[in-house]
Amino acid sequence: MGGATVVDFDEVVRRRRMVRTYDPDRAVPPELVDKIVKHALRAPSAGFSQGWGFLVLTKAEDRARYWQVTTEGHLGDAPADEGWHGSWLDRMRAATLIVIPLSNKSAYLERYAQPDKGWTDRDESHWPAPYWHIDTGFAALLMHLTAVNEGLGSCFIGLPAARVEAFKEAFGVPPEFSPIGALTVGYQLPDKRSPSLRRGHRPVDDVVHHGRWAG
Repeated sequence: MGGATVVDFDEVVRRRRMVRTYDPDRAVPPELVDKIVKHALRAPSAGFSQGWGFLVLTKAEDRARYWQVTTEGHLGDAPADEGWHGSWLDRMRAATLIVIPLSNKSAYLERYAQPDKGWTDRDESHWPAPYWHIDTGFAALLMHLTAVNEGLGSCFIGLPAARVEAFKEAFGVPPEFSPIGALTVGYQLPDKRSPSLRRGHRPVDDVVHHGRWAG
């Protein structure tokens, strides 16, 4: 497994972070690519709808096409970070694996129109939140944690809204599927900490409310 050390779950959670600097010369082994993607299928989904799909990019030409269509050709235009390997995009594009999780809302509307659910009008107002995106996000997190468990780095990033249609056209994605983001995966090099981390974690008492929110 590429020399990776499997660790316990608590340690995986502690080690989990968004990695943005990768070794371009170390490909993720096929057996790990397969494991990462298969673990996504263990995510929960409302009504077991499983309204998701995963586009896996391992070939250099496919990864290059992804960055080209999602960044409008501006790779490397950002100022280089002194002491690091070029710009943020230059470092990100060195990842040798990209997985794009896509959600399919129609799968959920169809599933919940079936007799055991009964929302035959397929009205989205029944849904308090877009579970097609939430469940696909669960799947993305499982892939992210699997990568960490296998000694790999990964980072979940969004696709610019203005580039979604160009992405779908470039990769032949069916119209009913929507990308919720992309997961870069690879063997990490010394990484630069995000300036956002200076904000620190919010105190537990600020975000956890037992019994009732307040009063």
